[in-house]
Amino acid sequence: MSNLPGITVLFVPGLRDHVADHWQTLLAAEIPGSVTVEPLTEDRLSRAARVQALDEALSRIAGDVVIAAHSAGALMVVNWALAPTRQVRGALLVTPADVENPLPPGYPGFHDLNANGWMPIPRKPLPFPAIVVASQNDPLAQFEKTAGLSRAWGAELHDAGDVGHLNPAAGYGRWDGALPLLERLAAA
Repeated sequence: MSNLPGITVLFVPGLRDHVADHWQTLLAAEIPGSVTVEPLTEDRLSRAARVQALDEALSRIAGDVVIAAHSAGALMVVNWALAPTRQVRGALLVTPADVENPLPPGYPGFHDLNANGWMPIPRKPLPFPAIVVASQNDPLAQFEKTAGLSRAWGAELHDAGDVGHLNPAAGYGRWDGALPLLERLAAA
């Protein structure tokens, strides 16, 4: 049971969109009234299209919002925050992907990401409270890089330890660490 009265949690998946056994999908099913950004059917790798989808999801929510973003979803939020169209209560940015360096096999290529507007990663302070969750052994981002991004964004850094990319491949369907962090942001 969550302690998020009057708050809508908006889940922002990464480039792989909805994965049934992902912590975001599982937690969204447990939080009444939560919303998930819909997957794109066209321009799936376009940063601009993804940020627009995030903005459209936010525009349909009345009242207070806390964002829960994972991987490239965290980068979508940071890009949206360059020109926000509404206030949000806060954002949980979980294991942001370092697209400025080549990602492991199975993920979009460096040149494709660059051509679709993902670089450079913005490094401006966010206009809302944020917590960045970093992993000591994330194959998509070195801890030091994530910590530097967190500082640039003016966010609190949460060292989650050795959790990989906090996705099913790293052994995380359910992740019990998310809800307490969302509750902290909602109470801010």
